[in-house]
Amino acid sequence: MIDDPRGQIEYGEQGAGPTLVLVPGSCSTGAAWRPVMKALEGRYRFVTTSLLGYGETAERRSDADPSVLPEAEALEAVIERAGGEVHLVGHSFGGAVAMIVAMRGRVPVRSLAIFEAPLPSLLAGVGEAAHRRAFADMTDAYFAAYRTGDRLAIRSMIDFYGGAGTWASWPDKVRDYAVATTPVNLRDWACAYRYPLTPAQLATIDMPVSVAVGAASHPSVCRANGIVASAIPGATFRAIGGAAHFMISTHPVQVAEIVEQTVRRVDAPVLAAAAQAPRGNCCR
Repeated sequence: MIDDPRGQIEYGEQGAGPTLVLVPGSCSTGAAWRPVMKALEGRYRFVTTSLLGYGETAERRSDADPSVLPEAEALEAVIERAGGEVHLVGHSFGGAVAMIVAMRGRVPVRSLAIFEAPLPSLLAGVGEAAHRRAFADMTDAYFAAYRTGDRLAIRSMIDFYGGAGTWASWPDKVRDYAVATTPVNLRDWACAYRYPLTPAQLATIDMPVSVAVGAASHPSVCRANGIVASAIPGATFRAIGGAAHFMISTHPVQVAEIVEQTVRRVDAPVLAAAAQAPRGNCCR
């Protein structure tokens, strides 16, 4: 753990090699990255954490001021603890937070890989009214259902991202955690809408960047992430065949390939040396 006056921050690390800081999304913890870590086993030092209010990371936001900046500051603390330059990898809301950290430039980040960040505020300013409305309609219905006492309100958000039937397919333990952390997820969405994001801001990111979506993901999610890739100089964009939003669980090998391709753009010699070394059992 990282002890902080505003609340503890979950921190874990294992392995050796270039440092990957892996940021999970909402309703999740750092453990969500285990399938991807296994696919990359033996070549990296993995640093994991959880967003505010999830896992062992304390909440430090309030409903009165749903700012994403406390999320960025907590992630910056993780990167500072990791030491040296890192490769930042974020999924879903964790991808949005990672992107903001890269834009702030307060910690040393060598590369950035984003997997389906939720970015409704970006769509609002680039003439994508229909896609912005798709996010808004889902969010409004989700918030309204929760306010009227529907304890399973979050299922509509999960199916928006993963496709119809995603919620029903999840194990009871995973669904129970999502239900228990619904109030935190509502705060995440409020943060996503409140942060004013523009292509001009994205254009200030100066590092290798990869942006990826699932080919079966919601069109509005894909469009928002496509705009991110277009705005960041030199960024690459890829749709993972057969995947939807929860790709780090369903398509970890393809996610790992994108992460490694991103890292190789700056750390190819280090990875070549690691490939010659015996592989360990860090993720088993």
